[in-house]
Amino acid sequence: MVARADGKCSRHKGWWREGKDELGTHSMATEVWIITRSKIPESTRTAIQPLKQTTVTNDTPPFGSEDLEVIHRAGTEAGLLGIYNFPGAVYATDGSNDKGVMGAGYYRLDDNRGGCCQLGRGEEGNSSNRPELGAACLALEDAKNKQDGKPIILLSDSACFLSSYQKWIREGKSPSM
Repeated sequence: MVARADGKCSRHKGWWREGKDELGTHSMATEVWIITRSKIPESTRTAIQPLKQTTVTNDTPPFGSEDLEVIHRAGTEAGLLGIYNFPGAVYATDGSNDKGVMGAGYYRLDDNRGGCCQLGRGEEGNSSNRPELGAACLALEDAKNKQDGKPIILLSDSACFLSSYQKWIREGKSPSM
């Protein structure tokens, strides 16, 4: 384990929608681990120590090129998949359904920007699938409008999207004549 934090060490749920980059208090501690095959240089370990004692209420994503930032990214799920070295556009998407209000959003890593919208009306019924798929559609629409010809990776935590995305690729499962 490299670091452990209690208290205000995670962002509020849906922080990107409101633009409030504030840290929230959660009941679980946050821990940073690295694989045992990795070796952190002594200079990096020394540099980390004062940072572990610092209290920050507003944090920017660690996308710089300093040792600590590179180590952090490499240990995330996206880092382990090699996404940070991907030559195209990487989108992270998410949808939410809170008390009948459905929202969808995306974040584009290479441009350091995102977008969001509210979906549907309460009287139409709601589910978590609709905003999750809506978020993927927003990201794909953004990629289409950018017209830079880059390949894209869409990151999603939606089981519905992950089981249906094959229909969206090239001609899909059932190409029309």
